[in-house]
Amino acid sequence: MNHRRVPVAVGALAVLLTVGAAAVPAPTPAVAAGSTAGSNRASTPAVRPPAGVLAQVHTAGRVKDLGPTVRYTWPGVYFEGRFRGTGVGLALDDAVNDYDVQVDGATVATLVTPGRTTRWITGLTRGTHTVRLVKRTESPAVAGAFGGLRAVPGGAVLSPPAARHRQIEFIGDSYTAGYGNMSTTRDCSAIGGVDRNSDADLAFGAITARRLGADYQVNAKSGFGVVRNYNGALPEVDYRTYYDRVLQEVSPEPWRRPAGWRPQLVVVGLGINDFSTPLHAGERWATTDQLVADYTTSYLGFVAKLRARYGPRTTIVLSATAVGDSPVFADAVRRAVRERNARGDDRVRYWYYDDPGLDRLGCDWHPSLHDHRIIADQLDSYLATLPLAW
Repeated sequence: MNHRRVPVAVGALAVLLTVGAAAVPAPTPAVAAGSTAGSNRASTPAVRPPAGVLAQVHTAGRVKDLGPTVRYTWPGVYFEGRFRGTGVGLALDDAVNDYDVQVDGATVATLVTPGRTTRWITGLTRGTHTVRLVKRTESPAVAGAFGGLRAVPGGAVLSPPAARHRQIEFIGDSYTAGYGNMSTTRDCSAIGGVDRNSDADLAFGAITARRLGADYQVNAKSGFGVVRNYNGALPEVDYRTYYDRVLQEVSPEPWRRPAGWRPQLVVVGLGINDFSTPLHAGERWATTDQLVADYTTSYLGFVAKLRARYGPRTTIVLSATAVGDSPVFADAVRRAVRERNARGDDRVRYWYYDDPGLDRLGCDWHPSLHDHRIIADQLDSYLATLPLAW
């Protein structure tokens, strides 16, 4: 196995999104399917539909349903709806996150920290359209809120599209979240920082799910590991602290899994932050061997939780990649998979990914968009070898 050196440790704790109201971006041209011209503007009066948000839109993401609004923190949460008319409004209350708006499969607007507003996409051809709103960024300590769709005069919000049969859950750290993936320079501080250069919808998980026609969740948290966070930070918590929560750091309230969410595939990528930096004096592991033992035991416990939640038919893929030139991370993951297999669970699998073509030109040496496409290609090829219970 070729473990190439990564010049700077990866998986750094993100300095996530400054809270506070931001100016509403100026209107920008929107282009729907078929290159139909349109416009994106804020604050056109509209009557709130009587139905709750989740009666209007389909989502597979972790959201807290408040009826007229839904709240969320995890990256990559998306909402899909249908409408009839020449435009549609999207009600948002979020001064922290960035979103893409897609109409009929084409991105027509990017909303940068939109604040409390209804954003309108207008000038579309008259008829029936699909709309998709997707959260590009991470915001573990601040919840965004979506208030649903609004119809233009003479139009209507229609019943949402059906859920897809295929379901995938992606669990991980900054690599899974798409941290800094839109940057073309490793130091992105002068071009908007990590937040303005991240897009979970173009990370390898979302790319793979779309290719497979699957609904998906991206339950990723930058900088956190199974037992140890990047550079030993925040030793009182780790990824497992937040995994079961609907709103991560906002509230300890657990996520209540909908009856229809039972993914046939779970892809886990946790461990880069556990092993990418050396141990420091005062940490609870005196040696790397002690860290590996704790990581392996704790990871096995986490996998057991996933197995109990989703049942025996779900395939759980534990992934690893190069962390410097040390095999410790990959070996620990492989050991955890072998242990599950020895216990009779043959639907836990090991996937190692790396490629000499990875440029790691994303922020802070993270995978770039180019890299995420390569990783998605490798994941596609690997999944094709598995007997997935689709």
